[in-house]
Amino acid sequence: MKRVLIVGAGKGGSALIQILTETDRMQIVAVIDVKNHASGIDLAKKNGIHTGNDWRKWINDDLDIIIEATGDEAVLKEIVEARPRETVVIPGSVAYIIAELMEEKESLLERLKMETTNQELILNNIRDGMIVVNENGIVQFINKSAERIIGVAKTNFISQRVQDVIENSRLPLVLQSRRREVNQKLILENDKKIITTRIPIINSDDQLVGAFAVFKDITEVVNLAEENTDLKEIKIMLEAIIQSSDEAITVVDEDGIGLMINPAYTRITGLSKTDIIGKPATVDISEGESMHMKVLQTRRPVRGVRMKVGSAKKDVLVNVAPVIVDGKIKGSVGVLHDVSEIKALTSELRRARQIIRNLEAKYTFDDIIGSSSEMKLALEQAKVGAKTPATVLLRGESGTGKEIFAHAIHNESDRKHNKFIRVNCAAIAESTLESELFGYEEGAFSGAKRGGKEGLFEEANMGSIFLDEVSELSLNMQAKLLRVLQENEIVRVGGTDPIAINVRIITATHANLEKAIMKKTFREDLYYRLNRLPIFIPSLQERIEDLSELIPHLIHKINQDYSRNVRSIDREAMNFLKSYHWPGNVRELENVLGRAMIYMDTNEEIIKLKHIPTLNPGNAIRIQDIERFDINQGTLQDAVEKFEETYIKQVYQANHYNKTKTAKELNISIRNLYYKMDKYRIEKTNMQDFT
Repeated sequence: MKRVLIVGAGKGGSALIQILTETDRMQIVAVIDVKNHASGIDLAKKNGIHTGNDWRKWINDDLDIIIEATGDEAVLKEIVEARPRETVVIPGSVAYIIAELMEEKESLLERLKMETTNQELILNNIRDGMIVVNENGIVQFINKSAERIIGVAKTNFISQRVQDVIENSRLPLVLQSRRREVNQKLILENDKKIITTRIPIINSDDQLVGAFAVFKDITEVVNLAEENTDLKEIKIMLEAIIQSSDEAITVVDEDGIGLMINPAYTRITGLSKTDIIGKPATVDISEGESMHMKVLQTRRPVRGVRMKVGSAKKDVLVNVAPVIVDGKIKGSVGVLHDVSEIKALTSELRRARQIIRNLEAKYTFDDIIGSSSEMKLALEQAKVGAKTPATVLLRGESGTGKEIFAHAIHNESDRKHNKFIRVNCAAIAESTLESELFGYEEGAFSGAKRGGKEGLFEEANMGSIFLDEVSELSLNMQAKLLRVLQENEIVRVGGTDPIAINVRIITATHANLEKAIMKKTFREDLYYRLNRLPIFIPSLQERIEDLSELIPHLIHKINQDYSRNVRSIDREAMNFLKSYHWPGNVRELENVLGRAMIYMDTNEEIIKLKHIPTLNPGNAIRIQDIERFDINQGTLQDAVEKFEETYIKQVYQANHYNKTKTAKELNISIRNLYYKMDKYRIEKTNMQDFT
């Protein structure tokens, strides 16, 4: 018996203690670690093994092996120098490998137990009774249906001779004759009549290993006739599943002789059934050792082993598990994964995800919540715009949902099956925006890719491109965009040849473009090109009545994001939210609801006023007196228009910027109000000039 000293009682040392205490050929003299409560120290004490803090006290204690499991090179060097010449020193890396193997063993054993449990679960839940005996007629398995039909408990069957439990059983005769008996009638001792099929179990070497019987109570045959419980059909179905599996499967017997492969195995390796079945397990290996033979020898599964198989030396990952019956190994099952295919699929998946993120339009008009007249008008205009090729200009405050409108317009148009490209003009640096939008030719600038690169306009060809924050474009970029709108063509950076494109352009801004034109920061000619179909998206303050629909929708969305189960909001909290002026619009509303739900207890399902975070109160708005006009205002028409502009501003402000209420108080249609507000360039954002 070899005397062993273990230095280091961490993860690796603990694994070594577990392994060596199970063998009679090794005696652990002591376990050493500088930590008194290391996991290995505690384990050693439980096993009655000496422990200590200094290995030098044990170095001359007639040791055969010293295992250094600390992983410290300095400790290893000291041990090597101090050891007696006849003592073998094993470095800590071995301990680490052993620990990893122990963990993998436990994982694979757990998986094997689960698969065995699943198999028993299936057999225990079929309606037919089943009894399996070995070659000596000893019962190895009986399912629950058999217990129910025969009326004898499982504990009285297992490990008993079948004829001792079922006196007139013909399974012993089937073992002698090695012939199957199909659909035979039998009367049991409890007077139940059954129809049974008995089949001998013969392996590939023509050896009898047992027999089994499948039977059903004929009093239930009418009901069972409607169910697929015939053993032959089940066998065919299971074989069909294996044969149709995309996983490459190979099965060998206990001697490592091939029993079965499926088409997926042939596809990956290029080897046919004649190359594998009846041949040794090593026949398919080009580089590496046979994992089938290793598993048959060690009785332990292996996982994730890399090797090359077939004449083409296909690179594969192999998982192999043993098949053990009654403690005896009966073969092994291997599953192969094509490494090159895994790499290709991973790359393709990554590319597909990128394309989906960049090119899909996620929202439709069904995702736009609101039944107020302001929102209905905006939706009506957007749906009309979706059916025309006209350039759309989405206008509204930040957070009102301009991008959702852009998605919906694309998805409602005849371009919905083509690309949808989103560009935030304010988020891309001026120096790179031109090359991003229009692409570049090879050598256009330092760092340009070989062969050049197509821009986002080219990528969106036959689809739609959404230019958000279009007011942030420089005058130079505005001129280039104007050319795209006029000529339907682009010129790459560094290029001279125009490239024709067919792209639907949707733009959006929260800025006052009319003011920008006056300040010379936005081109007037581009404004008229973009303003073919302007759609004003109302602020949340203008459609405050939509909160009753918006809030439940947002609660449902946030529930999914945060895995919460909030059902609704109470009346007091709803009224409080309706009294707020929402300068951040729907984006702010979602933020407020999200913060409220985050701080709610997990068992709370209703948002209450106490959950709502502190909101900044809006500035009080008062109705100004009508401006006095002097007689030097110009013509009567000028004075009328000036008065009309001032009066609309006052009523709009007094109604907290709600266009529906403003139109109602002015006794004009909402369309007429939009026309007049556009005419006088009245927006909420420029009302501070009025106040």
